[in-house]
Amino acid sequence: MAASGQSELVQVVALLGAGVIAVPIFRRLGLGSVLGYFAAGIAIGPFGFGLFSDPATILHVAEFGVIMLLFVIGLEMQPSRLWALKREIFGLGLAQVVACGALLTLAGALAGLDPSAAFVAGMGFVLSSTAVVMQMLDERGETSTPQGQKAVSILLLEDLAIVPLLAIVAFLAPAGAGETSSDRWREIGIAIAAVAALIVAGRYLLNPMFHILARSKAREVMTAAALLVVLGSALLMDFGGLSMAMGAFLAGVLLSESTFRHQLEADIEPFRGILLGLFFLAVGMSLDINGIAQHWPTILAFTALFIAVKGVAIFGVARAFGSSSREAVDRVALFAQGGEFAFVLYSAAVAVGILDAAANSIFTAVVILSMALTPLTALALKRLMPKPEQSLDGVDEADGLTGQVLIIGFGRFAQVVSQSLLARGYDISIIENDVEMIDAAATFGFKVYYGDGSRLDTLRTSGAGEARAVLVCIDKRETTEKIVELVKAEFPLTKLFVRAFDRGHAMDLVRAGVDYQIRETFESAMAFGEAALVALGTPEEEAAEIAADVRRRDDERFDLQVAGDIYSGADLMRGNAPVPGPLTRPRRQGRIIDELRQETSAP
Repeated sequence: MAASGQSELVQVVALLGAGVIAVPIFRRLGLGSVLGYFAAGIAIGPFGFGLFSDPATILHVAEFGVIMLLFVIGLEMQPSRLWALKREIFGLGLAQVVACGALLTLAGALAGLDPSAAFVAGMGFVLSSTAVVMQMLDERGETSTPQGQKAVSILLLEDLAIVPLLAIVAFLAPAGAGETSSDRWREIGIAIAAVAALIVAGRYLLNPMFHILARSKAREVMTAAALLVVLGSALLMDFGGLSMAMGAFLAGVLLSESTFRHQLEADIEPFRGILLGLFFLAVGMSLDINGIAQHWPTILAFTALFIAVKGVAIFGVARAFGSSSREAVDRVALFAQGGEFAFVLYSAAVAVGILDAAANSIFTAVVILSMALTPLTALALKRLMPKPEQSLDGVDEADGLTGQVLIIGFGRFAQVVSQSLLARGYDISIIENDVEMIDAAATFGFKVYYGDGSRLDTLRTSGAGEARAVLVCIDKRETTEKIVELVKAEFPLTKLFVRAFDRGHAMDLVRAGVDYQIRETFESAMAFGEAALVALGTPEEEAAEIAADVRRRDDERFDLQVAGDIYSGADLMRGNAPVPGPLTRPRRQGRIIDELRQETSAP
């Protein structure tokens, strides 16, 4: 008994250790955490060190990570927002599923599969991995972007598609292997009833329940209630023969406008992250290396065929719905793989006799291999794709500009800077290399020319040699330093005003000989601190004096740093760290003080 418990503890430590070691390494290499989990799973699985003999059990538990992921996504999808995405969900998403399904089924049939088997194998590959795609979007910070929202919409439609697909599998069952038509209609009725029950519970029971629990002020009870909602909704959908992930998503949507939304998300997040990582580990462990070695020509052929065919379908649908070629290729990189719902569909097909065990093993390996290849494919395409060229339609390039002042870069900083110069009547020329910024500035009455200020030819055509001053207002330190070097070398008589990124950058600019530099956050921070003093009860005159003293100390420290290094003048800064003092007076110090007292008290 003790040995068994020790063995289970070893497995838990192995799971945690594999993820902790592999993921930082793979992220450091730029390969992403998903591939790190896959590799770690292969290493500790049955075909690596053999620490686990039954990955299916772990995969079954880890699927709750995907369920919690869908719940969190649902929390961020208010019904109004979901309705706003109806075109993407039922237009783009449906078109992609239908197009991919038709082409993959045709490809499977041409490869020699039975029509029913070709349909199941192809449609299983249509259902992309929600876990892989969402993790990659999250790592890129693209979940909330328009492209990310389209990806989420497609994933939602694919999750919904598992319901009719499971029903179709039942109808395709060979004679004698499936259920009667009355059984199938009963199952459809149960599924509809399960969805209706979840919607009613979400609208009328969940919020009152959380209000009651919140009054108890027991944090652990709220966490337990959050888990209960996620797992209970998943269980209800499972009873109805539907996707557990879809149930969790519906529960999230129903709670998305609740006052407890942020609390629920915070309570679920730790479980979601750990279980999602465990899911990827289990998928890696499930990769049958021996099976791949035995049937590797078939597996590799179907993997390449399915990825290529699905990629063509995704690209075509994306272009048909108005996406650029670059965006379409990026979507191919994200979606050209099978997903976790394929395992559900293939298992159902085996149960009714559409697929045999050998075919199930092959297509499961194809899906897992495609999931493992997705981060590599996305990385390769990202590095091989040329940088997008900006369209200059409707934008004038800098040429023959004659303004008294040349402003380089026109973001938030430069927009404020320009106001004082325009108020005094100076003729200013503005160049910017971001076309979207140029277009946005035009709507507010600014004439901004396209130009890269780090190029000498652009500086010449922008009038840097004739301008009385050049104002460098960009936020990239390296580009700023290059512009400063060019202006100082080629136009030494032109006054140079530069926006500094931070203190170290400001010191470098002073050493480079610019006429004026300012740290981009210094003045706002000074005003912010002075306002805080006044709000806390300090008289305005005293707050102004304190601010002046802070400014004086900062100037002194900055001068010392320019002459020395970044640590010079550290004593001029006020800190809040406690200064330790001796708990007891040192003996030598005490003896000296006693002697001084005796001398001063002597007559």
